[in-house]
Amino acid sequence: MEKIIDENKQGNTLVLDAKEDNSKKLYIESYGCAMNFSDSEIVASILADQGYNTTNLLEEADLVLVNTCSIRDKAEQTVRKRLEKYNAVKRINPKMKVGVLGCMAERLKEKFLEEEKIVDLVVGPDAYKEIPNLLKEVEEGRDAVNVILSKEETYGDISPVRLGGNGITAYVSITRGCDNMCTFCVVPFTRGRERSRDPQSILNEINDLAEKGYKEITLLGQNVDSYLWYGGGLKKDFKSASEMQQATATDFAQLLDMAATAHPKMRIRFSTSNPQDMHEEVLHIVAKHDNICNHIHLPVQSGSTRILKEMNRQHTREEYMKLIDRIWEIIPDCSISQDMIIGFPTETEEDHQETLSLMEYVKYGFGYMYKYSERPGTMAARKLEDDVSEETKSRRLTEIVDQQQKHSAIRTAEFLGKTVTVLIEKESKKNKDEWSGRTEHNNVAVFPKKNYNPGDFVKVKITNCTTATLIGEAVGHS
Repeated sequence: MEKIIDENKQGNTLVLDAKEDNSKKLYIESYGCAMNFSDSEIVASILADQGYNTTNLLEEADLVLVNTCSIRDKAEQTVRKRLEKYNAVKRINPKMKVGVLGCMAERLKEKFLEEEKIVDLVVGPDAYKEIPNLLKEVEEGRDAVNVILSKEETYGDISPVRLGGNGITAYVSITRGCDNMCTFCVVPFTRGRERSRDPQSILNEINDLAEKGYKEITLLGQNVDSYLWYGGGLKKDFKSASEMQQATATDFAQLLDMAATAHPKMRIRFSTSNPQDMHEEVLHIVAKHDNICNHIHLPVQSGSTRILKEMNRQHTREEYMKLIDRIWEIIPDCSISQDMIIGFPTETEEDHQETLSLMEYVKYGFGYMYKYSERPGTMAARKLEDDVSEETKSRRLTEIVDQQQKHSAIRTAEFLGKTVTVLIEKESKKNKDEWSGRTEHNNVAVFPKKNYNPGDFVKVKITNCTTATLIGEAVGHS
């Protein structure tokens, strides 16, 4: 499983339009990847029906929830500090209840509830529908916990509220859990085995978003390419499905094709892809539809086949490079981004150099790069010694980041003088007289506001750029 962690979003609070009849206040913070933020939307929707309006004022909350991530130690330490803050407020407002959701909830349930006694309820990723019942347990003076992982739950019957409230872009979750037992990753243990959501419920959600004026969706999953709906159940059980179920199953290429065909004016992205599961038909579907963005986030984690084997990645360096070549044959202008783990156990200088050379081969548009952080319970923590020194990890990470900066500059410079289509999302952070949006290649672009508005598709001629941002002038609506 690959997790894209946007540092700018960490700790965002979710605030929605208030329902007039609701009298209780919910404060919910989210940490981690896009899946966690999507889950917070589901939780807020469930609690809105239980009398809760959201607030961004911690002190006035009746219920405080933090949706957590276990992918890196830094994320866990951040959540720990936030729990200390919540409990300081709770001493002033003893009626306030505190709960932990998500991946840390599953992993540290006993520690939070029994040893440290710092929360009232602990709810795993598959138990959000049980929150109303768990709150009743808390009201009656009992700690409440449900971290049971489900073989069926996809939340396909819940219409999520939308984080951020820009009304332009939205996540649509299509799978839950993961079957890829990468040795560094906790997700199969915290989110369970992989299962896919009914395609009709996905299309219904997209239809609803289109009716509400949304202009872009991201089909979201731990591993979108392995999406497979055959009537429900775990993906690993597909081999035992009936002949009819197997014959009528829907895979990711078919789902992507259905979504793009149903809404030709809506932009479609997907994340995250896994090299071992990305099959060629998906690439042909991307090439076929103008409204599917020409950008693929394709984590590699390491450029060394030996390290990839230690990570239990089901691909080699050569297979990954071959896939990159095929992507560019079918989608010539496709941009590609990466995830990279630096300093994985036993990584040598030669392994590191192979990663740098792979980056030179691909020249990624951008990437997410982290030092290896041992996660308790993973196969790597049990079987491998974290034997690369912190000093070496830091030096190698700097070299990787510097290389990525150089390649990002090359990739953005390719757009100089060209006209690209930008979906306006918000005002530029650096200049209130400029709009900011993204191109289909996932580049951020800024340009003078003129008479354009958020949600507009605008043709922008690129006149300048930084390593991360395109700068230009609008030349008309797209």
